[in-house]
Amino acid sequence: MIVNDPNVLAEVTDAVDAYEAALMANDVAALDEAFWRSPHTVRLGVAENLWGFDEIAAFRIGRAGGSPPRTRLRTEITTFGADLAIANIVFSRDDTGKIGRQSQTWIRVAEGWKVASAHVSLMQARADQRLASPDENR
Repeated sequence: MIVNDPNVLAEVTDAVDAYEAALMANDVAALDEAFWRSPHTVRLGVAENLWGFDEIAAFRIGRAGGSPPRTRLRTEITTFGADLAIANIVFSRDDTGKIGRQSQTWIRVAEGWKVASAHVSLMQARADQRLASPDENR
């Protein structure tokens, strides 16, 4: 298996960039086209858990105004062979400055590169920390 074959990486980078453009333009048709049309597709968002393409498409239609505007801060894409890729994005919401993370699993199907799994979350003000008892620090 080849990791980050330059041709495959370029294809997936184009798909990720097209998805981001569609997201910022609230191009629902293009966003739907980016996702694998399968009951196995998952999108876990900031405030929603969507299981299957139909739930994802319904969410997009019902989302007033689309995604909040954001600026990508970092994008890391890793491809595995010719048909699987992982994209991780860190972004800043333009309205609040909150930092968010997005991860996507992209697969190559007959129709091209599609998102099979996606997760979006916002950073907390600070990390959850468990306070150790004095006995645990020995």
